[in-house]
Amino acid sequence: MKIIDTISLAFRTVRGNKLRTGITVAIIAFGIMALVGINTAIDAMTQKFTESFASMGANGFTIHYKEYRIRFGGGDSDTQKEKKGQRREKKSNTGKPITKEQAEAFKSRFNFPAKIALTLQGTNNAIISLGDKKTSPNVRVNGGDENYVEFNGFSLAAGRNINEIDVESGRNVCIIGSDISKKIFGSTNPEIPLEKIIKVNGISYRVIGTLDSKGSTLGMSWDNMIVTSYNNVRRFFNSNTNASFNIQVKVNDLKLLDAAIGEAEGVFRPIRRLSTTEDINFAVDKSDAIVNMLLKNISFITISAVIIGFITLLGAAVGLMNIMLVSVSERTKEIGLIKAIGGRQKSVRRQFLYESTIISLLGAIFGIVLGILLGNIFSMILGTGFVVPWIWIIRGIVICTVVGLLAGLYPSIKASRLNPIEALRYE
Repeated sequence: MKIIDTISLAFRTVRGNKLRTGITVAIIAFGIMALVGINTAIDAMTQKFTESFASMGANGFTIHYKEYRIRFGGGDSDTQKEKKGQRREKKSNTGKPITKEQAEAFKSRFNFPAKIALTLQGTNNAIISLGDKKTSPNVRVNGGDENYVEFNGFSLAAGRNINEIDVESGRNVCIIGSDISKKIFGSTNPEIPLEKIIKVNGISYRVIGTLDSKGSTLGMSWDNMIVTSYNNVRRFFNSNTNASFNIQVKVNDLKLLDAAIGEAEGVFRPIRRLSTTEDINFAVDKSDAIVNMLLKNISFITISAVIIGFITLLGAAVGLMNIMLVSVSERTKEIGLIKAIGGRQKSVRRQFLYESTIISLLGAIFGIVLGILLGNIFSMILGTGFVVPWIWIIRGIVICTVVGLLAGLYPSIKASRLNPIEALRYE
């Protein structure tokens, strides 16, 4: 029997047992859907994190007064525990916010081919109002300088940016996000809010610009915010004495990044009043550090998907093997007839292996399609493009091929070893 005839016969047999085939295909599809769907969602999250947090590009870094601690799950890792112990030993040098004077001193003293932005977070629950229209008390107010918009991945849809005079005077001017523009002015036209007077927590502000939409990350909208100068934030929105400035630095050439970080540490040490023997009491993070930290912490999702998929496929493999064994019993006379007219053991083995592989691959196809669709629903929520996890698609096909071959191996051997005379007498 030719290979093409064996494959054709395998397809006809699969079609002839629709119920059993459908159940097994559904089980396999569920396992592959978990693998592909979760990894599609993770790819979308990776894309969104990269766009949102690495806005300065690879040639930027930020100086904070303490390390970012972004973590999913309960326990601390060994590294985190070690760092906590080190921080307790050096308690006198930690927890000191970066003041306005220190941030401005760094900006004036850092003589390096780079641009610097100073930022200060205000409130997260401001209310924006205009006449009888107002927002919910969840608007973020961020303070910055003339480089804030560029460094944080925003772009102006209309109007102008904050300038040095705005920063120095701390006057009441602001740039508003697209969500606020829609809620307060009821229009998507970015020109309409310009030069209008709005109230932020009852304080009057003149709108000098509107931002293009940036979407959201981790449930936080980048469009539901206003940007003003850091001096204005200090005056009206930052009563917290422990509030700290962030210093963002963007070098002109990626090759100079490490040298710039070293220079920044050297400049900032005396500003923070550290002696040559004291450890630094501030953190320097490259622009992609938060992305890497987040992706490292969500890696357990991938592991969970693999475990779920493995358990499901293991159950599917057992079910597929049972189905093939039942098929051998039901087709004993057919096998005896094939062998009686000259069919070889190899042909019988191939037929059953092809059947189990076809069933497994059908499950892979349905699972991959469903996984991509479900994963991209999450992608649509995040506002990213259509994501296709090619690596996991290939892995899914390979895994299902192996599952099909392994599940059909014993039934195919059993069928090929049947005695044709006894098989023809089988009732």
